[in-house]
Amino acid sequence: MHFLRPLLRKSSLNWIVVVAALGVAAPRVAHAEAHLLIEADTGKVLEAENATYPWYPASVTKLMTAYTTLKAVKEGRLTLDTLLTVSPVAASQSPSKMGFRPGTQVTVDNALKMMLVKSANDMAVVLAEGVGGSIDGFSALMNENAQKLGMTQTSYVNPNGLPADGQITSARDLAILARAIIRDLPEYEYFVHIPSIRFGRKVTQNFNKLIGRYPGADGFKTGFICASGYNLVASATRNGKRLIAVVLGASSGQMRAVRAAQMLERGFANNTLSWLRPALGTVDNLAPIDASPPNLRDEMCGGKRHKPASDEDDTVASSGGSATGGESSSLTFFAAGLQPPILKPSELLAGAPAASEPIVVYTGPTRTGAALIAAVAADSDKQATPHRGKKTRIAAKKPDAAAEPKADAKETAKDVKSDRKPEAKSAAKPAAVKRADAKSADTKSADTAPKATADSPVKPAKPKAVAKPAAKPKSTTGDAAPSDQKAATPRS
Repeated sequence: MHFLRPLLRKSSLNWIVVVAALGVAAPRVAHAEAHLLIEADTGKVLEAENATYPWYPASVTKLMTAYTTLKAVKEGRLTLDTLLTVSPVAASQSPSKMGFRPGTQVTVDNALKMMLVKSANDMAVVLAEGVGGSIDGFSALMNENAQKLGMTQTSYVNPNGLPADGQITSARDLAILARAIIRDLPEYEYFVHIPSIRFGRKVTQNFNKLIGRYPGADGFKTGFICASGYNLVASATRNGKRLIAVVLGASSGQMRAVRAAQMLERGFANNTLSWLRPALGTVDNLAPIDASPPNLRDEMCGGKRHKPASDEDDTVASSGGSATGGESSSLTFFAAGLQPPILKPSELLAGAPAASEPIVVYTGPTRTGAALIAAVAADSDKQATPHRGKKTRIAAKKPDAAAEPKADAKETAKDVKSDRKPEAKSAAKPAAVKRADAKSADTKSADTAPKATADSPVKPAKPKAVAKPAAKPKSTTGDAAPSDQKAATPRS
């Protein structure tokens, strides 16, 4: 590209012609997306596309929930060891969630880890009620913090990002929030780049695919609802330089990570053509766009496309050009003055994350040593015990009124079946006996009669058939619980 520099300095028109000839004009996008890349220290904008367009935040909302909670911790209004109780409102939240029953207690520390790694919607509400008294009270604190930070395009109505018309942000505002977490809460920043957590027997990897895969990745959070598409606020540090990338509206969980990795790669490169790029200023100075956020519901979840249940359901985009964002062509990197990477971002992110020890989370008060081991074992035992269904729980509460009639009904139904079979056999056997007796009148009739009799001990096959009906009622009395437990095993 050095041979082009004298020519390009003479005329900006020549640059446009060269770019068009190389075929690296604005990438084609199947649907709307917003991209933003900034320097964490200075706030300098390196790339921006639809960066000030309003957007539904989805679970990246939880970054403000964490910021508001940790500010309260830093100001001494509560501690990381403070016990919070799962309310019925928290327990009723949609997945993704931990699924704890109302009354369960967790520390602020464990609730934050569960919320940021598993994107647990119930834990977001637990924190909101613990800090702000209610969802509305906490949302007011979130909006107050957003205003102080200069997030002029953001409004919150809940702490987890579940669908709500008033829940709006932009790539610009999310980058401002990410900078605030780094600047204002350095001692708690580790919460946003935990690779995985272990609760009881279950290990959950961070939904941010850059963590443990992209070199230097150290934050922040993913999000998804049908209206927003797949969102990601990410950061990475290399050679002392930290960048923040925001991707909103990607077509899949894989794609949002690929987009972010591509931007980060360009940001960390030598920037040999940086003199050609127009100055974009700082993130705070980006001009907001007055518009309604795009609704991607039809593209994300409409038609034949399977509707994901939550952010943890990552559908990988097709292998076509739009899925890779043109990454398969080294020409894009050449035109931007970069060297093609050794691995494509999609290849880098498709592998397993780097090995790491999951952070243990648990219910109840803060514990260490043997007490922590016991708490983890108790949570593991709860996971091993299948959850009983609604009908079974009613039976457990009212054994005389509910459980016994059910057992009687089952036994009655089985008894009816078992009664019908012997009657049919007994009706058929006398006829067979008569025919056999008629044909063998001159033979050993005394020997054949016992063989056709059900009570005869001579031939074991006949008593075996009669014993079957008696065996069925036996399994429906005291031994019914194991079979009921199998049937009530929860779906994963």
